[in-house]
Amino acid sequence: MSDDAARGLDALAAAPPPLAPGLSALLEAELGKLAPVATRRPLRQLAILVGVSLVYGAALLGMLTMRQDLAELPMAWLAAAGVAWLFGFLLPAYLALVPQPGTLTPRWPWAAAAAVGSSVAFVVLGRLAHPTGASSLTYGWERFPHGHSCLELGLATAVVPVVAGALFLRGALPVGSRWIAACLGAAGGCLGGLVLHLHCRITDWPHVALIHGSVVGVSAALAAALAPRATDRVLERQ
Repeated sequence: MSDDAARGLDALAAAPPPLAPGLSALLEAELGKLAPVATRRPLRQLAILVGVSLVYGAALLGMLTMRQDLAELPMAWLAAAGVAWLFGFLLPAYLALVPQPGTLTPRWPWAAAAAVGSSVAFVVLGRLAHPTGASSLTYGWERFPHGHSCLELGLATAVVPVVAGALFLRGALPVGSRWIAACLGAAGGCLGGLVLHLHCRITDWPHVALIHGSVVGVSAALAAALAPRATDRVLERQ
């Protein structure tokens, strides 16, 4: 390297750094509109979802009336089945909304397991012996198609927790969004199953297992298909 080149490099190194260009008026105006964004509070959102969903389910029961054979069935069975449906609602809702401690990552593998497990478990539980009272009804296979109204009621019950969960989670799921949506659907389906458990007096196993139990799986499948698309549309409008 020549002496002139070396002196040029030394002078360049000793020169003060160039001044950064000023911000344009348009960029300054956009920056001025920025506002702090509140972080998501998963436990609070879970409490809101559970509270609103239970009030909604109770309101449906109030409009529909409780099952007429309620006093004729074993209280221990009624309570145990009710707790199972309630737990099936709370656990998937927790797994869908609350991330792992210390992270923002959704628990989508656990959510997937909860969605699949609960969808199968409540069909199996419905296949087990169901107590019958004097006021209970049995449809059997002959009138099995007439039980579709219970499936519709269960899905209608599932709408509120699924919509509330999707609103809470919009833009917060970089991966596993369909499994999280399925988990929300399974939670809503279990809430629907709880409402049916307290309302419907049909006690034969095809109805209880394949109608009441399938509400969980159908809700999970519908939520997995629809909830992520609805979230994407919300994000596009923002």
